[in-house]
Amino acid sequence: MKDKKNKGKQNNNFRKPVTKSFSRSEPKKVSIENVDLNSKGDVIIIGIINRIVQTGGPTVFVVSDGTGNLSLKGFIGPGLRAYPDIVEGDSINAVVSIGEFQGEIEGEIKFVKKLNDYEHKEFLRELKILEKERAKVTPPEFLVKSQILEKLRSRFIEAATQVRLAIIQDRPIIVRHHNDADGYSSGFSLERAILPLIVKQHSSVKAPWEFFLRAPSQAPFYEIDDSIRDMANSLRNVAKFSNKMPLIIIADNGSSLEDLMAIKQGKVHGADFIVVDHHGFNKDVISEEVLVHINPFLVGEDGAHFSAGMLCSEFARFINPNVENIAQIPAMAGFADRIDLGNPKVMSEYLKIAEKEGYSKELLSDIALVIDYVSSKVRFMEVREYIEVLFGEPRARQKELVSLMAPYIRDLDRKGLEIGKSNAKQEKIGKVTIQTIEIEQTFPGFGFFPKPGRAVGLIHDDYQTEKKVTSLVTAGIMNTAITLRATDEANFSVHEFINFLNKKLPEAFTNGGGHKNAGSINFLPYKKNEVVSLLKDFIKGRSL
Repeated sequence: MKDKKNKGKQNNNFRKPVTKSFSRSEPKKVSIENVDLNSKGDVIIIGIINRIVQTGGPTVFVVSDGTGNLSLKGFIGPGLRAYPDIVEGDSINAVVSIGEFQGEIEGEIKFVKKLNDYEHKEFLRELKILEKERAKVTPPEFLVKSQILEKLRSRFIEAATQVRLAIIQDRPIIVRHHNDADGYSSGFSLERAILPLIVKQHSSVKAPWEFFLRAPSQAPFYEIDDSIRDMANSLRNVAKFSNKMPLIIIADNGSSLEDLMAIKQGKVHGADFIVVDHHGFNKDVISEEVLVHINPFLVGEDGAHFSAGMLCSEFARFINPNVENIAQIPAMAGFADRIDLGNPKVMSEYLKIAEKEGYSKELLSDIALVIDYVSSKVRFMEVREYIEVLFGEPRARQKELVSLMAPYIRDLDRKGLEIGKSNAKQEKIGKVTIQTIEIEQTFPGFGFFPKPGRAVGLIHDDYQTEKKVTSLVTAGIMNTAITLRATDEANFSVHEFINFLNKKLPEAFTNGGGHKNAGSINFLPYKKNEVVSLLKDFIKGRSL
């Protein structure tokens, strides 16, 4: 009993302000953003408790004042909870001494008290004002002049504001992007903009591993599978670490009906969404479900004129005006997604910017080639450090890696092209030539490169060049899917073909997406032959 009494007295004495420790100079209130190792003596921190972590030593209180985060340590004994009356969500006034632990700034609590109800409400009111002020965007000029970008400017500003606010409010950010060169360009551009802001917010180089995730999506939309995984992991982090539910940015995907269920599922659990995409859709069902939706089709423009990587590179500069190592990415993403065919003027401007950074068109194409290959191998993994090398961090190693791998991958492409040509069949339907390849009967199975979509593109381009055919549709046929490529002269449309199938063969339950001349569809396996037959009917009806 005596020991328990003494322990209680020790706790009470510890919480009393020790005036002698700062009698020489009265501690001054400072904002967390101004705290550094040069802070002399004791300082006063006023903030809200975002998280409490009990270690085997001290209790760690993570405090935010709207300018940043700081870990404050309270110690009464190994593994004992200090200040048990202070809980997450409380606002506090603390006198702390600033120090360093494992390379990161922290404060040791000398005295702490909770703000009363009135003070707490006033602090929260001022905090909200400060957060909104800090989240404001100073819109930069776009890297290139474009009517499409100007029409999207207000959407860029709103989206960047939401991203900056999420960082300030300690919300984790997840970037979901398509698993190809354009998708990776989108994700990497956003990563380069967001990570430095997270480091600054938390005064910690380790914070990006807790508050940021970039994850590729294999399907050309945000799948319900990915959404469930994202929510399951986020809910675990809420329970285990007191994290908040995330802001999810979907890049190079997100605009179609196929994305809707996954987005709604995430919203049920408290996640919010931003979509940056350039693929077409029959009806906009996404905008009302997300914070911001950025897509050229929303402003009456063609998404084939700007890839997602180009859009996200511009978006990144709105989020963080000091973002580094992304000036070459719009050109690379554009060439990877064939934007030079639809928007040569803008691509020429982006290429000039890349050339100033030491990147030729050939080098950019080689980097995109290696990214496509690597994406087929890493699949769902984040591989943050490996991707950094691919995008030029450091650049010397990037060029060494690309010069090693690009010739090897081009040989794989040549092999894939020859295999595809050996089993490709051509048929004239009206003015259009349709070329078909049975993918699963032609190519080896899982892990083979080039992937079906890339293989179909190679075969499509080669036949145009070799046979001088200008009106061509190429279809890579699988048991449950078809990958499509078409020339402008073929008068084809992936989206109208999907509508045609759903009208003529609703029991196939066809879905899919992409651009007008490039995309993919999915259907039930037992309807494959009927779908292929209707593909020919569709082409015949449009080639008259």
